[in-house]
Amino acid sequence: MTDKHADEQHNALMDYPCDFTIKTMGLANTGFDLIVVEIVRRHAPDLSESAVQSKFSKSKKYVSISITITAQSKQQMDAIYQDLTDCEQVLMSL
Repeated sequence: MTDKHADEQHNALMDYPCDFTIKTMGLANTGFDLIVVEIVRRHAPDLSESAVQSKFSKSKKYVSISITITAQSKQQMDAIYQDLTDCEQVLMSL
């Protein structure tokens, strides 16, 4: 499958702009949520604090951060996920 074909399939599934929730997991150290919000805000500057939710694991060792944005394009989403992947503190992004 070519990249162009994959992009066409993705665009057929997603109708931009649309609400989209990004979920990240990391160690529950001080500031993880701020790091994730800063990364997402680079690409979605209108992000509001009410769009951010966090939940600790049972052991309180890990935290998941869910951020709902109004996604404008596949390119925007790709850039967000690339920056999250590049961040050492982020263990996983969905």
